[in-house]
Amino acid sequence: MSLFRLLIGFIIFMPTLQATENASRYTTLITKVNSLMHKYHYMPEQLNGAGYQNMLVQMQAHAKTASSDEAFIEGFNKLWHKGPFSHVRMQANEQPADALAAYLDQMQVGENATSLTIDDSIALMQINTMMGTDTIERIGTYYKQIISANVSTLIIDLRNNNGGAFAVKPLLGHLIEAPLDVGMFVSQPWNAKHNKPPSIIDAQKRQPWFGWSIRSFWQDVQTVDLLRIQMQPHAPYFTGKVYVLTSKQTASAAELGTDALGYLDNVKIIGETTAGEMLSQSVFDLAEGILLFLPIADYYSHRSGRIEGQGVKPDIEIAADQALIKAKELISGD
Repeated sequence: MSLFRLLIGFIIFMPTLQATENASRYTTLITKVNSLMHKYHYMPEQLNGAGYQNMLVQMQAHAKTASSDEAFIEGFNKLWHKGPFSHVRMQANEQPADALAAYLDQMQVGENATSLTIDDSIALMQINTMMGTDTIERIGTYYKQIISANVSTLIIDLRNNNGGAFAVKPLLGHLIEAPLDVGMFVSQPWNAKHNKPPSIIDAQKRQPWFGWSIRSFWQDVQTVDLLRIQMQPHAPYFTGKVYVLTSKQTASAAELGTDALGYLDNVKIIGETTAGEMLSQSVFDLAEGILLFLPIADYYSHRSGRIEGQGVKPDIEIAADQALIKAKELISGD
């Protein structure tokens, strides 16, 4: 056989070998995804349902065709964009899961994530994420400015807020005078022993969770059967009217916040039903350079029940791009 023919055969063989190696590696990773899912999912019996089983077949098929880590991660996330439940995601990251969790506790998202404008007696507070220590600080500063300016009406715009963490606490805290129980996170330890969600009475038997650490929250929510979520008052206290704007993109912690704001008599929610993606996730090491986010706790509101798959319904339903206009119409008519 000539050297030319040997080279041609080698060139043809190499891509086939690489594809085989990729398929083997990614199939192994999907097996690990399935194992982690069964170990940490808030309700493992859901994984026996048709929705997850169909997704598992699709994940396995995708693993056999992905040509690179980038393609594998991108395809996985596309599949889960319409998955049977939310908060499943893959991410390329050089940091291991523990380091990322520690980073999130200190992360700052930048000033473009929020804004405040005050026009006469109306304030518009736009909050695009519930992440960031700086978001938490700015919300407190905004309320001080609002009250100093003698604002009578506040519009809180959550239409572009897809969630995060604890910025929801000051957002609500400056609008309440007393502690307010809003809901509970329910994890695998509860569902392993019960065939129905906990009641308000069950929640009230627990001490409220008061932390500010995402890392600690992830650890605690997997250890106890439920976490009681109680909002605490923050000074200064705003007493005026409040309009909350929502969209189909308002998700996760922003849905918790929207629902909790709905408890208050001076609040009206305007816009679209929210995304219905209200679970708590945690992060796990899947492979070197690849992290996996999985849902570890479900959320039940005392006001609305389960939000995952349902969303939070507005008091006034209107297209998201018309919500601010509607709020201003209502304000001008007061």
